[in-house]
Amino acid sequence: MSDARSRIPSIDALLSSPEAGAMMADVGREQVTNAFRTAVSDMRSAIARRDPSLAGFVEDPAWYVQRASAVLSAAAVPGLRRVINATGVVLHTNLGRAPLADEALEAMRSTAMYSNLEFDLAEGVRGSRYAHCVQLLRDLTGADDALVVNNAAGALVLSMSTVGMGSGVAVSRGELVEIGGGFRIPEVIERSGASLVEVGSTNRTRPVDYEAVVESGEATAILKVHRSNFRMTGFTEEASVGDLVDIGARHGVPVVHDLGSGLMVPAETLGLPEEPRASASIAAGADAVVVSGDKLMGGPQAGVIVGRAELIERMRKNPLCRALRVDKVTLAGLEATLRLYLDPERVVSRIPSLRMLAEDEDALRAVAEEVAGMLEARGITCEVVPTRGAVGGGTYPGCELSSWAVQLAGPRGAQALARELRTGAPPVVGRIVEDRLRLDVRTLLPGEHELVAGRILEAFTSSGSET
Repeated sequence: MSDARSRIPSIDALLSSPEAGAMMADVGREQVTNAFRTAVSDMRSAIARRDPSLAGFVEDPAWYVQRASAVLSAAAVPGLRRVINATGVVLHTNLGRAPLADEALEAMRSTAMYSNLEFDLAEGVRGSRYAHCVQLLRDLTGADDALVVNNAAGALVLSMSTVGMGSGVAVSRGELVEIGGGFRIPEVIERSGASLVEVGSTNRTRPVDYEAVVESGEATAILKVHRSNFRMTGFTEEASVGDLVDIGARHGVPVVHDLGSGLMVPAETLGLPEEPRASASIAAGADAVVVSGDKLMGGPQAGVIVGRAELIERMRKNPLCRALRVDKVTLAGLEATLRLYLDPERVVSRIPSLRMLAEDEDALRAVAEEVAGMLEARGITCEVVPTRGAVGGGTYPGCELSSWAVQLAGPRGAQALARELRTGAPPVVGRIVEDRLRLDVRTLLPGEHELVAGRILEAFTSSGSET
């Protein structure tokens, strides 16, 4: 008996087919050739394991065309792509944190071409990327000056390198937090070239603890870290920014406040507990304040430093600033986001993450019921249930958001349905709660509830059941 592998069409024969010509018009000869090689390899493997399901297709060019087309389609799916967030976690770090305002998206698209990133249009000479966003940040926080780098951790490293290189930085033991991804404040300080000087205890640190290490010369800078990703209650005490500023002023020691969240509006406007803002830290006299652009600020990933002009200028001249510099698209998105804050009466409705946080529960229930109605009209059993979400992004620990969700099991179970929704286009990510898939509508953008309903219908249809 002849070897079945000898009957596999050659690559040249497959490439000469009209279907291959159409594929090459789309993606080029090299990609199509590689796709056919994959198809041939798959068939060789099937023959080796005596797969009876493919026995009749060894000589069929249509099978190889179909397999090559599937390979090309899979390769064409971007690794990084849009996802519909139905988890109820507004600033979901794994899903990219804050969704951007339309104004930010348009600004980023526009400046993705040539831009005046480092060009002074008025004078026709070289400019500085660090000039962008500065005036807006001054106006919004009351700071003398501002600097934007690529992320908040980078901003903290730059700050510590500038104020503490070769010397000690005083930090409360109760503020030696892990900031995400396994990175911890002591490690960040060490990598900045400074040395950590721990003061106080885990639960109680007083101004006198800082004063002692500053007076002794052991610490030449003070860092206060906002515990944004966990809460400490009970027998606790901490020094305020004002307390630390007084100590710093008496001894000529700079005070840096790592604030993190980037909240720019009163928390009460979002229905949330009070959270410290950069403007308050600046008003209290902090020399520099570090915040994130993609958390409660609602912009793209960026590290924002506001503070005293002389210190910010030193940071600009620090060689690390070059390594941490922010790109033009991020600056454009951040600037557009900051401009929205100039209209405080409408900013919450225009920045998606703020709008989600402030959304009325009755409105959320209405959206959930609309989705459920679409599904029930097609015979899909589901229910609208109250649920709890979170702010996310390492902010507001323990603060739950009351919301509403569509809950369903799926014909093959909740796990299978969740996977089907995650792997489709666009992917929909929800949560499994007690063997049910729960899709929280708080984190859906306008119009996405219809996409979610459509994806669920596809999943039920592909399973051969709509009940």
